[in-house]
Amino acid sequence: MKMVAPVLTVLAAIILLWYGATVWLNSQWTYDQAARAGQEVSFSEVVVDTMNQKRPVLPAPHQVAEGLWQGVFGQKFTSKRSLVFHGWITLSATLAGFALGTGLGILLAVGITHSRAMDLSVMPWAIASQTIPILAIAPMVIVVLASLGITGLLPKAIIAAYLSFFPVLVGMVKGLRAPDHMQLDLLKTYNASQGATFWKLRLPSSMPYLFASLKVGVAASLVGTIVAELPAGATRGLGARLLSGSYYGQTVQIWSALFAAAALAAILVVVVGIIEQITLKRMGMVR
Repeated sequence: MKMVAPVLTVLAAIILLWYGATVWLNSQWTYDQAARAGQEVSFSEVVVDTMNQKRPVLPAPHQVAEGLWQGVFGQKFTSKRSLVFHGWITLSATLAGFALGTGLGILLAVGITHSRAMDLSVMPWAIASQTIPILAIAPMVIVVLASLGITGLLPKAIIAAYLSFFPVLVGMVKGLRAPDHMQLDLLKTYNASQGATFWKLRLPSSMPYLFASLKVGVAASLVGTIVAELPAGATRGLGARLLSGSYYGQTVQIWSALFAAAALAAILVVVVGIIEQITLKRMGMVR
């Protein structure tokens, strides 16, 4: 209860501020409509109208909650208006990109840890790659791959992998270098090979760092997938819902898709955290 009360207090404050912002941002439309009709409206009428506009500047929390409910439970999961349907499309590309990015990040980290040449050559390029805005590189990747006849899941997975490999790379390099000189010297006295040192010391030591970076990487993969769906003119996926909502001024649809994406990211991070607890417990790192 001690932990629940502060969380609920902050949540209540956010919702209260949200409702206040809803009245403030949507009230201009109400006053404009009343002025055109030559009528005067009271503050209570303004509040009621701003909470129920069809195309508000800022939807009220209950409107977003209703949009989420309708998008998830209000129709068949196979419907193209279902957030579950679009969420699955985005999730499939996210998981594919996350797998690609994680594999690439781990392989590069192993190479950088064991090769001074790779450390001096690959790492600077990996850092430099993250200075390119994803909004700039995503359309280029989509267009180039489309010209080669490659569409669908793979282009989005590549963009997701582009965002997810770097946190994994940095975390894994830090983890593989976590053992101190005393531990490394001890294995040398046992005449352990470089491979044995990797499997028995470096890799186990890197696990906490790896899972911390995986939590960042899986969320970044989701962001990359949604961004990749925007320039592609996709008709399926949460990015497509955001795009169509912006085209037709459906702000409730936009916010519902945003909250669905946030919930999906939270679920993915929780899943990684559960796998982390199981893995570290089996390795004897946590009780």
